[in-house]
Amino acid sequence: MTPADLADLLRATAAKVLVERGLDPTVLPDEVNVERPRNPEHGDYATNLAMQVGKKAGTNPRELATWLAAALADTDGIAAAEVAGPGFLNIRLAASAQGAILQQVLTAGAAYGTSGTLRGTRINLEFVSANPTGPVHLGGTRWASVGDALGRILAAQGADVTREYYFNDHGAQIDRYAKSLVAAATGAPTPENGYAGEYIGEIAAKIVAAHPEALTLSESQQLELFRAEGVELMFAHIKESLHEFGTDFDVYFNESSLFESGAVEAAVAQLKDSGDLYEKDGAWWIASSEYGDDQDRVVLKSDGNAAYIAGDIAYFQNKRSRGFDLCIYMLGADHHGYIGRLKAAAAAFGDDPATVEVLIGQMVNLVKDGVAVRMSKRAGTVVTLDDLVEAIGVDASRYSLVRSSVNSSIDIDLNLWTSQSNENPVYYVQYAHARTASIARNAAEFEYDTVTPDFALLTADEEGELIRTIGEYPRTVASAASLREPHRVARYLEELAGTYHRFQTNKNLRVLPLGDEPVTPTNAARLALANATRQVLSNGLGLLGVSAPERM
Repeated sequence: MTPADLADLLRATAAKVLVERGLDPTVLPDEVNVERPRNPEHGDYATNLAMQVGKKAGTNPRELATWLAAALADTDGIAAAEVAGPGFLNIRLAASAQGAILQQVLTAGAAYGTSGTLRGTRINLEFVSANPTGPVHLGGTRWASVGDALGRILAAQGADVTREYYFNDHGAQIDRYAKSLVAAATGAPTPENGYAGEYIGEIAAKIVAAHPEALTLSESQQLELFRAEGVELMFAHIKESLHEFGTDFDVYFNESSLFESGAVEAAVAQLKDSGDLYEKDGAWWIASSEYGDDQDRVVLKSDGNAAYIAGDIAYFQNKRSRGFDLCIYMLGADHHGYIGRLKAAAAAFGDDPATVEVLIGQMVNLVKDGVAVRMSKRAGTVVTLDDLVEAIGVDASRYSLVRSSVNSSIDIDLNLWTSQSNENPVYYVQYAHARTASIARNAAEFEYDTVTPDFALLTADEEGELIRTIGEYPRTVASAASLREPHRVARYLEELAGTYHRFQTNKNLRVLPLGDEPVTPTNAARLALANATRQVLSNGLGLLGVSAPERM
């Protein structure tokens, strides 16, 4: 019996109890809240349902809890139900009912934890979208990890997810990038507000090697050549870095296409015609302050040129025209203003602003020996994705970036994340998976297939706690999807790993027989428990894009 099964049972039991006493069952919530008590002595699960609806139904909450406890006592799978305080209900499951969770996991396999909750929903998930003027920095790397994990989690709930990279190949930053490359190629100083770092010199050298005539061209021809070639080379490097990091995209959308196709001009004209833009000081503005922005924004400048937000508006319209029901943008810490302006754009086109979601990620810092690491080997002023992977590897990089809420800044301690110890979270989780895989290999030497496991024999505290933790996985994934918080999966995996390690440490709970002893139903049940643990660890690590090693 999973937490979801128990919640359904509680609702059905409560409805029956209320009807039998002439009370109104419509006060019951659609979903009953079931939690695991912090103190295991209080039971396997607890609910505040009686306190939530008692008065609404016309009775005392504790009295309702007493009725529920009496009704549950006669229900298969319930070992005990006790009333606590003003109306809490503490519930203990029968060992056989808990064991059914293991059968669900082993039957579902890789599908355990998936659902069809979001089936039929088309989601455009845009993340990273780093400018092609330099390698992906740590902020973009965080989104590469979190965004990819969120895409996997949403897909696990049935959503049709398109991962999209917005290729910023238009605007002043590209001009500065091209001028920086020309300066590097000609030996001139880096221009003001230009880009520096070894990678600029490397790319400039590649362009000159491929185009020996580059240094003899006119200034405008030279600038155009270095712009086109430089953007292509830098973006190729970005794609390669992200691919090696385990993050790939379904769509690479060029910002320049919005201007070249006339989409920006058409979008602005449509908003002017519909009256959703207003004119002030010779410019055209959108009232984004009505949607959480700190001020209204200029869409069309007084000189007639489109402001940067004009491209964002046309881009949103393009996404909706492609049939996406929800557009999720994952942006950096300096992009809070985008929330209001993008929602305003949606409203201006007659859309529900809720079709736009903006997630803002906070800063990432590297620390080594207690000192902040601030310089990259190649990029100069910033630490990059390549630097992080070189320092701690792909798995540790992805896990370290995904295990904290994006709303908080994080410090990545390089000493910690390269250590092979239980202090290293990714090592701790992966080691638990490797231990379960080792048990499965060793079990192959025994005749487990001839013995039927009896899950009712799993009565030890460590066994019950591990089963209940396994049972939490589906709603953990569901919660991570609905709240857009992949870190919930990582923290769950650490809890599961810890619970498994405690089970495995108890020498009285042997999975494998000693010596020539025969395999017993208890051995078989514990092997099923270990195998179910391995499956859930593998499923969860897969959602985070982290490997599940068989040996460590």
